[in-house]
Amino acid sequence: LWSSARETIGFWVTSVTKAVSPDCSVWLCGTDRRIHHMISKGGSEALLTALVNAGRSFCPNYTILLPLLHLLAKVGHRDRRIGMKAEEAGAVLLILNLLKHNVKYPKRAAACLWVIQVFASSVSTANLIGENHGLDVIFHLIPQYATKHLHTIKYVYPGFLQGYISGLLRLYEDWHIKDTQHNAIAIRHSLLCCLHKVTHCTAGRKALISQGGISLLYQTTQICLLSKGLVSLVEASVQLMRKCLPKTPLPLTSDQSVYSFPLPGMSHDVCYANVNSDESDDEEAEENEEAESRDYDDDLETDLNKLRLRPDPDRPRELLLQYSRLCPELYHDFELSILAVVLHYFHQSDSGLFSDTRCPTLLLFFVHRGHPPSGLRGDEEVNEEEEESHHHTMIDRLLEKHGACIPHHDPKLYHSAAAKTKSIPGFSILAFPDFWGHLPPPGHEPMVARKPNIQRQKVFEDVQRFLNTDDIINQVVFDLEDIFCEYHCSNCPSDSLRFFSSFECGNLRKAVQIRRYEYDLILNADANSSLHTQWFYFEVSNMVADTPYRFNVINCEKRNSQFNYGMQPVLYSVREALEGRPHWVRTGTEICYFRNHFCPTQGRRTTFYTLTFTITFKHNEDVCYLAYHYPYTYSALKAHLKMLQQSVDPAKLFFRQQILCGSLAGNPCLVVTITACPASRAWKDMQQLRNRPCIVLTGRVHPSESNASWVMKGTLEFLCSSDLVAQSLREAFVFKIIPMLNPDGVINGTTRCDLNSEDLNRQWCKPDPALSPTIYHTKGFLYYLNSIGRTPLVFCDYHGHSRKKNVFLYGCSVKETLWQSGSAVDTVGLKEDPGYRTIPKTLDRIAPAFSFNSCNYLVIITMRSLAPATARVVVWREMGVLRSYTMESTYNGCDQGIYKGLQMGTRELQEMGMKFCHSLLSLTKDMKALYSRRLINHIDLDHNILDHKSHNCFEDDEPPCVEEIEYSTDCPALNGTDLDSDVNSNMASDDEEEDDDDEEHRGGSISQSQQSSMKSCLFPHLIRQASIEALCEKRNTVKITHLSQVKK
Repeated sequence: LWSSARETIGFWVTSVTKAVSPDCSVWLCGTDRRIHHMISKGGSEALLTALVNAGRSFCPNYTILLPLLHLLAKVGHRDRRIGMKAEEAGAVLLILNLLKHNVKYPKRAAACLWVIQVFASSVSTANLIGENHGLDVIFHLIPQYATKHLHTIKYVYPGFLQGYISGLLRLYEDWHIKDTQHNAIAIRHSLLCCLHKVTHCTAGRKALISQGGISLLYQTTQICLLSKGLVSLVEASVQLMRKCLPKTPLPLTSDQSVYSFPLPGMSHDVCYANVNSDESDDEEAEENEEAESRDYDDDLETDLNKLRLRPDPDRPRELLLQYSRLCPELYHDFELSILAVVLHYFHQSDSGLFSDTRCPTLLLFFVHRGHPPSGLRGDEEVNEEEEESHHHTMIDRLLEKHGACIPHHDPKLYHSAAAKTKSIPGFSILAFPDFWGHLPPPGHEPMVARKPNIQRQKVFEDVQRFLNTDDIINQVVFDLEDIFCEYHCSNCPSDSLRFFSSFECGNLRKAVQIRRYEYDLILNADANSSLHTQWFYFEVSNMVADTPYRFNVINCEKRNSQFNYGMQPVLYSVREALEGRPHWVRTGTEICYFRNHFCPTQGRRTTFYTLTFTITFKHNEDVCYLAYHYPYTYSALKAHLKMLQQSVDPAKLFFRQQILCGSLAGNPCLVVTITACPASRAWKDMQQLRNRPCIVLTGRVHPSESNASWVMKGTLEFLCSSDLVAQSLREAFVFKIIPMLNPDGVINGTTRCDLNSEDLNRQWCKPDPALSPTIYHTKGFLYYLNSIGRTPLVFCDYHGHSRKKNVFLYGCSVKETLWQSGSAVDTVGLKEDPGYRTIPKTLDRIAPAFSFNSCNYLVIITMRSLAPATARVVVWREMGVLRSYTMESTYNGCDQGIYKGLQMGTRELQEMGMKFCHSLLSLTKDMKALYSRRLINHIDLDHNILDHKSHNCFEDDEPPCVEEIEYSTDCPALNGTDLDSDVNSNMASDDEEEDDDDEEHRGGSISQSQQSSMKSCLFPHLIRQASIEALCEKRNTVKITHLSQVKK
């Protein structure tokens, strides 16, 4: 009957009223598509009208009314406007009245409760029910512990419960104590669901806390943990406790960063974003809060004209001439350099006064005394060969005693470079790992296995911290804002850990000792900002060996982290380093990352997350350093570049570092040129040099992405090496490398922004020369290369990725963007050079950490400006660079290839920088060079790597964490229960008591045929087979009759 396509409401009403029960099973078992089709044709209104007509009579016919209620519950559950429709039809108060008159009839009461629950999905409908004392009726349906009518009690779960918290808690306690056989798990779970509903608002959460709800839930949960069958109750209770723990402001005087910096053209007072002291009680506030916690609101570009047309430059052509100085290979006097080398070796062989390590120094002396280009300022060429007197200090004694043997690292050179680095607080102390250097540990480090239910364990510890304060110390042991507490806290217990972070790249704002071996750590926001807290790097000392210490970083902002998927922080031990093991190593157990109950001090709607991990130190009284990832400082970069400059053979390799511009704090942003020297000054060789394509590489625009610097280190060292592949690349290309676009952010330990509190990788569209000088001048330099016909063949910006594994590329493609965005533009006729895939495909072949399937080529725009703002998109669109990429390197490790299950170390990151260089051979004019016998033996490709293919997985993000990172506003569903199955089970269940009550209520005996008729209406599935047989028999009769008529 229901499957017939009838359009009129009258037909629906008549059909529902007269014959709902015989065909109800068709719709009760129908698909969502059928039910939604029914709703679109006015089915909800028809059912409501039928309900009103059938329920208004003095003695309703429940043989029709009960299946009608079942059907209305299932259909209304899928109709978003069912509450409003019920109010218009007058069905809300009617169903409440039916419930009042059927509280003694469990099956009828259950059916009424379902419908009320469906109606209450509308706020106005829920209010209407509440105003008419519906809550009183429903609340009294929940008895103390009982063994009868469990099926009905379970359904007391309406969406409008907003009170009676104390009574609900006592009921839950009563059922928990007396349900020793665990026969009423569904009822106990439903009570927890009611508590979830009533704690949606702040008043409800406060009421639950004031009535001892947290303590009750904690105690009952500890008992439930003893039985595996009560996991659903444990999860619901844990989520409820997490949600109801009172919001605790961070113990800070202000959310604003400790570091402030006066910006040019702006007042010293910085405006801080997203500050809102209003507290909202509705779920919409939760959604807004989550939306604001996202990193950025980006979307795909769908305008074909914007994708294909190149916009005009953002500055006059005359301003581009200043960047000619950044192409020294075009005007350098190579003859003078060659003469210097000859003179050098002549003196060396004649007198032996000069060692091999002094050769670059002599060469630089001759080159820099040559003919510099006109207009070049003295400070634009980086020549740090200054006489320095090294006194016999503690540093010298330390080096003499222990010796440092880190390749491409000199502690004294680092000390000299750091002395010229400018920071906001004026750092005067060096972190030992940066000064001494780092060697990769000898073996690979596997991802750490997640301990089962570790997050639940940590949440219980946090709940205990709220309930029992006897063992809580709550003592500040480090405060970056307090100059006295910064170095030593006089009030700290003598056995507490000591913290320190006032050094380059360091980030730790405050450390609070919670218990004897537990510490809360608060990170400093980005300078001139109150946002972006993720990176940490600090010193810790005064530890006791073989004792587990728990560290809680409580103000992380990202919604998920690779710390949930096997990643560990890194640790550097000074004692281990002095004993010959200067390694940053992965460390930590019991690691998890989850949402907490902390909030900003100023009421800003930001969700904080806790990174918790446990560390057991090896040595007493050691000095250790802990970091989010392997640190790489700006001073390390300067020292490294100087070491490289001293290591190259200037007769073969042209290496020049220059200052692109100054940063906001006055630190030089360096640009490096690397290429091969011409074989001679002959016109042909010089012309070949000038015609070499440019490869532009940038990195570290986001300060916390130190993995990008390690990849860049691998690139620089390889390009400066004597490797035959590197030599071929230098002969084929000119490399322009800006290894650190955000030196100020790196120096001051920020997570994402520069000192202007802006993400520099979102400033590429229209960079401000005063506030974003490094981006402005990098873009200007790219414009200049484009204007002189030297548009880069490849542009790649090195980044780190905190939520994905492996290494991968983001590129730009018109077709793929239009496909993914669902644009109506016909892409069949669009022609696009597929060359943007050449490098990713090559890397997939040769780089074990690279994943081709993680790459994408979508053009992203920033919704705030409706324009492309990232480096790769702007360079692709405005400069016409086909191969414009962002290379993302994981903080964690790989889930494919030969590194599967292993965390990435500095060795693997530097290898990735080398492999990226290898992939550039695929762009050389002579493609055979890639596979020539001369080069293939030097690319270090064993059989396993050559056969490496990325895993077949196209999902961008990790699978859901095994434990809920967020705490849900709703109760976790009980397995195997939903409204549809509950309705079906209610219809299928026998209830002899109700049948007996029905007989007494009707005041007389019921004939066998009447009982059969009633049973058929209440339990249509029992007569389904008989109906089908009767229907088939009837059809056969019709067929025989029809055939006999035909024969006649």
